[in-house]
Amino acid sequence: MRFGLFKNLVNKVKQLFTGRSVLDDAFYEELETLLLQSDINIHTAERVLDELRKAVREERLETSEQVLDRLKRSLVAILTDPVIAERQALTVSANTPTLYLVVGVNGVGKTTSIAKMANMYAKRGKKVILAAGDTFRAAAIDQLEIWAERTQTELVKHKEGTDPAAVVFDAIRVGRSRGADYVIADTAGRLHNRSNLMDELKKIYRVTEKELGRAPDEVLMVLDATTGQNALSQAKHFMSAVHVTGIILTKLDGTAKGGIVVTLANELKLPIKLIGVGEKAQDIEIFDPVKFVDGLFESDGK
Repeated sequence: MRFGLFKNLVNKVKQLFTGRSVLDDAFYEELETLLLQSDINIHTAERVLDELRKAVREERLETSEQVLDRLKRSLVAILTDPVIAERQALTVSANTPTLYLVVGVNGVGKTTSIAKMANMYAKRGKKVILAAGDTFRAAAIDQLEIWAERTQTELVKHKEGTDPAAVVFDAIRVGRSRGADYVIADTAGRLHNRSNLMDELKKIYRVTEKELGRAPDEVLMVLDATTGQNALSQAKHFMSAVHVTGIILTKLDGTAKGGIVVTLANELKLPIKLIGVGEKAQDIEIFDPVKFVDGLFESDGK
């Protein structure tokens, strides 16, 4: 993985060492600027720099390689925080079907992410039911229907304008009757003049909890990595309404700066469970924190 400004971090840090015999305040200020430009927010950057200052002092770090290694370990520590690590894997229920609710604003790649998940599980031989729970937009239903055909998964849908919770409820019943392994449900991605999005999400959560006899196994929030700090504000908005359990980060390719991954983990203590790395149905990966950080610190020569 190589991302935006972060892909040059190795060389930039090495340049900061040029002509310096000690790591002074100017060094840390310049390094902070680099971190902020890569979409690590100020709170996370301060945490990383405080840890680095302490390590330089106590471990007597002197070379750019030592500093980079320490930076790398700090980022890995954020992404593998015990609170996050215990929830890193996608939950799979012992009582089928496993239910994933997928939430997020319009334009972040929500429907495409659902399709990619369906494709991923179908390729593993799992039976998947898709629920077209964004009933406020006919286009959303149509788009999911196209993806269901492409991924050879079954779709449960109602007419535009019907109750989203009823769609998900029916999908669970269909999934149970047909021995499905997974039900993956779309939800409305915006406020609508007839009903409040967050109230609809809360209703879907309540209805599915009652039908399943448990909470949804995952409430996955889709965020666009290229939106930077706006992704953080979106996440906080949804988390105030429903019990979000993890993040699907889309568009995490050459246009993303990469640091937003670290910011989300540090600020929200939520695991990033899946990442979208392209436009094709197979372009989705289980997020690996160590592999991700290794990728950030690859120099241009590797």
